[in-house]
Amino acid sequence: MQGSRLRFGSAGEWVLAAVIILGTCGIASIVVREMRTVSAAMAPRESRVSAIPTGVPARAVSVPVLLLPDGETVRVGDRLSQVASRFDREAEVGAQMVEPGRLGDRLTRFYERAGTRFVLVFEPFARDGEPRVAAILLQ
Repeated sequence: MQGSRLRFGSAGEWVLAAVIILGTCGIASIVVREMRTVSAAMAPRESRVSAIPTGVPARAVSVPVLLLPDGETVRVGDRLSQVASRFDREAEVGAQMVEPGRLGDRLTRFYERAGTRFVLVFEPFARDGEPRVAAILLQ
């Protein structure tokens, strides 16, 4: 009787050890997956613009939010009407450009405001939608 108890106890310990090892591997795989997800979220995203518009310098830097020294902000996704109400025509530098885009015309405007030169690219995010800021490029 005692021999069978020892064998069962030893087998139970092996089963318990296997369950702990499998559980540890499962938790480790979840941690690794979450770390990959976080690192992918932290990686710089490409802007919605399919290609850099004509006339934009090659060394221009894309940013998701533009904070100007005078307190104005522009974010990717802002509507054209919102931006037009914040920036008057005097802030525009050069001619605006219109190119065909994936979902409608792509409008590129060049600005200089509070000593900062930047380019705003407007595209509709849906068919027949209002143009929105698709990219902010600092010169």
